[in-house]
Parts: sequence; structure tokens; C-alpha cells
Amino acid sequence: MSARGRHPGPTRHGRDRRAEVLLPEPGRERFTGDAPSAAVIGGGIAGLAAATALAERGVRVTLYEQGEALGGRLAGWPVRLADGSGVTMSRGFHAFFRQYYNLRGLLRRSDPGLTALTPLPDYPLRHRNGMSDSFARVPRTPPWSALGFVALSPAFGWRDLAAMHPREALPLLDVRVPEVYEHFDGVGAEEFLHRIGFPEAARHLAFEVFSRSFFSDPRELSAAELLLMFHIYFLGSSEGLLFDVPREPFPQALWEPLGDRLRRLGAEVRTGAPVRRVQTAAGGDLTVETEGAAARHQAVVLALDTRGLRHVVGASEQLGDASWRADIAALRTAPPFLVSRLWLDRPVREDRAGFLGTSGFDGLDNVSVLNRFEGESARWAARTGGSVVELHAYAVDEGAEPKEVQRRMLGRLHEVYPETADAEVVDVRHEWRADCPVFPVGGYARRPAVRTSHPRVVLAGDLVRTGLPVALMERAATSGFLAANALLAGWGVRGQVLWTVPRAGRSRALRALAGLAAR
Repeated sequence: MSARGRHPGPTRHGRDRRAEVLLPEPGRERFTGDAPSAAVIGGGIAGLAAATALAERGVRVTLYEQGEALGGRLAGWPVRLADGSGVTMSRGFHAFFRQYYNLRGLLRRSDPGLTALTPLPDYPLRHRNGMSDSFARVPRTPPWSALGFVALSPAFGWRDLAAMHPREALPLLDVRVPEVYEHFDGVGAEEFLHRIGFPEAARHLAFEVFSRSFFSDPRELSAAELLLMFHIYFLGSSEGLLFDVPREPFPQALWEPLGDRLRRLGAEVRTGAPVRRVQTAAGGDLTVETEGAAARHQAVVLALDTRGLRHVVGASEQLGDASWRADIAALRTAPPFLVSRLWLDRPVREDRAGFLGTSGFDGLDNVSVLNRFEGESARWAARTGGSVVELHAYAVDEGAEPKEVQRRMLGRLHEVYPETADAEVVDVRHEWRADCPVFPVGGYARRPAVRTSHPRVVLAGDLVRTGLPVALMERAATSGFLAANALLAGWGVRGQVLWTVPRAGRSRALRALAGLAAR
């Protein structure tokens, strides 16, 4: 990206006025005539972003996805319930925060008004000790967002603020990306919170919930990632902590429309097509090998999850140098997590939130009442008089017995929402996965970047280092666009304009205070 900085003109309605724009390298608008061919390997968010940006510029795109549907870790698939109902199962609830500018820009390609998303009115948190928090009334604009959280939170009072270790806590006021990784990647998130004197109640209630959204134990998560989250949601952005969710299951609401648009742009979308390896060919081309077939392309985007990337690179002995290949081989995944979805024969109480973050409940991390916001679940509930409830348990002990964890999570649901204890379970589906990237202490230096040593091979995904203040789904979308932009720049074609929350603290006064910590 060439010109980076704050946007000189008015921002689009609804976007933080201090959001930063990243302009692509200059070039012609699109290919005319003979265009290169690019393979995008992986049909999740990162792959869809890369394929979209390339196809819009006239590149001949082939998207390879090993699954039968697009969406990657947010894919969905049809199931038949015990009562005969046909429904869509997935790996569970995801929050589409308002700071996810590039992801939302991707979704606007097939849904300009983002009508497929609907806001949830609150993001409540509840600890087993009875303490609870809410973000509905917390101001959106920094520094009032952080001060409002302190003023309204029962877990974090003014005395707690005064008791913190100010010099150690000052870096929170001016998180800079990528410098935050240089200073804090060698520290664990839990160790950092202890070091700054962050109150224990708030640590368990708020930051543990956020850190576990990375599917990791907070003791093993890099403090740099924790500080990045604090910047994205509290002091770096005025978008706040409330979010949107899809009105219908992921395939129908998001991925099928995007897949249809790719096809209209001339892209070939191949599902059920796992890639075995990528080899170099004569003339600088690359050969993508699938089961029983091979195709030549002028460029390749590897938009795979951790295990998939390790597999393809490991089998593609001609890709990259020894150091890069070793870094890819060293990537590992976060511990297993469980998603349990229950179709109950009666409703939960009317005042139950669509989404509830939980802490202290033996590993239960959140509870969603899907029929509060998802149309398919709402229609099932209206027809049967029941409800659809989903439980998430992250970073499960790898030695735990799955059925025991499932039984325990159901018991914790009965504790959180007692009315569910008397409900009959019409059907239940348990999804166990262990394929999310882990961001361990000291791991940033070996995390792969978008560009590789091969000028026509680029990486994309939420595991990829971008140098920008993005995380989770937004990191996936942003890296996908960055990967496409890198290829387009090499061909002299202008790429995608990107947006991000500010890459440094937005308040001059807070930046000055943070500077005291460096003296």
C-alpha cells in the first residue's frame, strides 16, 4: 500500500471519523485483454476477499475449497433434526463488530446495505459469583469509552483504577501497531494484567472473555494480542463493543451471495476440491495439483487455516526457502473447542439476551439464544414453541473426555438459565474443532507475513501477520485484500482501498501520558 494515513475528506456515515485509509499502489484500473490466472486456495473469509479483489480487476480467478461449501470456519451445512425439521448447522456464533471495516466492505459486494446483518442491543457478561457487566450504556468515543466502563462496571471501580500500577499500565493508552509486538509479545496476557495491577474481578469478567475469543488460555496468549484488542475496542476506535450478527445462517446470509457474485465476475468456484500441493513450472508459472488433476496459474494465494497451510507447504517442496518453510511447519493450533447447539421444547425466558459472555462456569464461555436473532431458528421456535440455544467452550483441556465436557456444559447452562433444566432436548449437535491459530507468547516473529520469497505466492488468513490493528475475522478479510493487492501491484493494476482503526492512540493527551512509560 502506498499512501497511508488519515483520510483527508469526509468519512462514510457510520465509520469512525479517525479511521485510517490505506491506499493501494497506483496503477491502471483493471486488466483489459489477456489477463493472468490466479489460484486462491481456501474459500473462507480470507480467500473470498482475495478472490473478490482479483476478479474485480479482471484477473482470471479459480477458487479452490476443500469443503462442500464456502465460508471456511464460518461455513454451514444442512442437517435433519429428530422432529424431521431441516436446519443449518455451523460452528457457531460470531460477532461482526463495527470496526471490521474490510470484512463489512467484502460483504457489501453482494449486500450493499448490509441488510443480512442485524444489531444485538447489548453484550452482557456474567460471572458465576453473580457479578455482571454490560456494554449497552458505555460511551463509544475514547477516552470516554474506557472511563465509562470504569464508571458503570461493578467489577472495575474508581478505587481499582487508583490501585493500578500507573507506569506499567501507561502503554494501554497508546498502543502502536506493529510496535506493540516488539515490546509485549514476550509477555503473557495474564502476566501483563497482573503486572499492571488490573483488578482480579474485572480480569475474570471482562478480559478473560475477550482473550478466550482467541480460543486460547489467557496464560498462554501473547500480551501484545491483548493490548491490540484493548486498542481496537476501547481506546483506538469509537465504534464501541456492540456488534451485528447475521439474520440467517451463514451460507444463506453471506457466503452463497458472495459465491454467486464471484461467478458473475467470471471466477471459477470449485468446492469439494482439496489442493494437494503447489509446484513451480516453466516460465515462472505455478501448478496447483488437486486429486487427479493439475492446473497452471500465474499466481497463487494460500488462504488456508493452520493445518491446511502446513500440509500444502509441506507437500510443496519447491515453495519458499528453508527458514520460511520451518516457520510454517512450526505453526500450531489453539486447544480444542466445543460448540453445542440444542433445540429445546420450550422457550427460554423473554429477558434472556441473544448473546451472553460467561466466566467462572467450568469452561462455559458464552451462551447464545439463536432464535432471538437468526430467522431460521426463530421460525423453528415459532412453529414448535421451543428455543434454540448454543453453548461455546474454548481452550478445552486436550485430555478431557468429550462426552463429559458436553455433559458439564449442559449442567452449566441449567445454572445460567435455570428454566432450561426442565426442557426436553428435541435434538442436539456437538461440534468439536481444533483448527484455530494460536498466538503464543513470543510467537510473532515467526508468524508468516502476506508476502513470501516468491513474488507470485502470497498468504492470507487470520494467522497472517499484517502490521495493522486487526484481529480475528477482520484480520482474515484484511489479509485477503492485502494478498490480492500485492499481486495486482506486481502487474501494475490498482488494488483495493482498505480501512483500519488508527495504528496509534487517538488522543494526544493519552499519547503524552503513555510516553512517560518509555522514560
